Amino acid sequence: MAAIDRLFASVFLSLVLVAVPAAAAQRVVPQSQAQIKLSFAPVVRETAPAVVNIYAQRTVQQPVSPMFDDPFFKRFFGDAFGGGITRERRQQSLGSGVIVDPHGLIVTNRHVINGADAIRVVLGDRRELDAKVMLSDERTDLAVLKVDDGGKPLPYLQTSPSDELQVGDLVLAIGNPFGVGQTVTSGIVSALARTGIGASDYRSFIQTDAAINPGNSGGALVSLDGKLVGINSAIYTKTGGSVGIGFAIPSEMVDTVIQAALHGGQIERPWIGFHSQEVTSELARGFGLDAPRGVLVTDVYPGSPPANAGLKRGDVIEAMDGREVDDPEALAFRVATRPIGSRAEFEILRDGHQLTLRWPMEKAPENPPRHETVLSGRHPLAGTKVVNLSPAVAEELGIRKWHGVALIAIARNSPARRYGFEPGDVLISVNGQRIESVDGLDRLLSNQDRWSLVISRNGEQRRLEIVG
Repeated sequence: MAAIDRLFASVFLSLVLVAVPAAAAQRVVPQSQAQIKLSFAPVVRETAPAVVNIYAQRTVQQPVSPMFDDPFFKRFFGDAFGGGITRERRQQSLGSGVIVDPHGLIVTNRHVINGADAIRVVLGDRRELDAKVMLSDERTDLAVLKVDDGGKPLPYLQTSPSDELQVGDLVLAIGNPFGVGQTVTSGIVSALARTGIGASDYRSFIQTDAAINPGNSGGALVSLDGKLVGINSAIYTKTGGSVGIGFAIPSEMVDTVIQAALHGGQIERPWIGFHSQEVTSELARGFGLDAPRGVLVTDVYPGSPPANAGLKRGDVIEAMDGREVDDPEALAFRVATRPIGSRAEFEILRDGHQLTLRWPMEKAPENPPRHETVLSGRHPLAGTKVVNLSPAVAEELGIRKWHGVALIAIARNSPARRYGFEPGDVLISVNGQRIESVDGLDRLLSNQDRWSLVISRNGEQRRLEIVG
């Protein structure tokens, strides 16, 4: 720790010198050994052993010859010509992971190990261990693995709240880019709570300019006090290489997934209970704000915790638990990192007045029951799996509606696929009759020769006129 203290002292001295006005600044010879050997080596020495390489093997099916899948040959010879003939091939993907517990708990990205038949973890001392998956969560793109080293404690990293980071802070990215071996890069925090990236459902990322390349996925983003502040997850690039824009999943979400893995492997997420949108410049002027900020509540589910606490349509949520929120994705991230049963505090702007509301974090209710059904018969939706919408199902599917019938799967050669229906569509009405549940839907669709269907897709309503 003394080495780290000297490092901070030398960094502080350097910053002080930079802050001196140009007229007064002078070039000076380094005055101490610490200044001469300014280095991140002490931090790397403490943290790098906890970052591991992950090799995931999976079996994939590939055509024996691309010619067999050529539409020209299929047209004349059909599948008998050899279409559909495949052979198994072993495919290996490479990534990184971080040991977060001395007993062998490892966090990585889900896409690193997804679909793997076997997972091998290579430790910093080059030992290889088999790993099993304790939790794999698609919505956060995080996974938790477990390795057994015979009871011997492993080096690990403690997490530190990413909320304590500031733009401009120095950070280190540790991983195994391109499979060349463990590599350390440095950079600064370029932005916080960066949303709209699309790498996971909870899009609130730490952006850094530390070089991150393929193979870094699942590696550690480390602060200069040797704590884990994020899991490197994605890069912004058109070439496949680093261009100085990398994204890491904040440690708050990592902690949530770790706790779920330690307590049964099931993630229970709090329910937001309302819909919202970003406050635009035009809306900000209407609310009397000096600049756009917060999120505008557009709908509140009756009987939900926010509704019971007094939240109303038209309220502007400016902060949660003392942290500003600037868009619905940032708010969803804040809610998702709170444990079930805790109470959150929201700062609200209503009719020009500030107020504070508090409500408990609860699971989304599954009411009505989903009643999963596969539709059959002679109609456009034959071969489609549908469910009753409820707040719980809407949360799972990322649908901005709480009622109706949702399409969750469509058979490959079904009429629904030919007509362009997609999983996630919500059926609103059939021939002018509003659809409230899956009960009787087959009967309503059958024995018709024309169908006028209204669906909701990505928040927009569409009408389809189909003649049988």
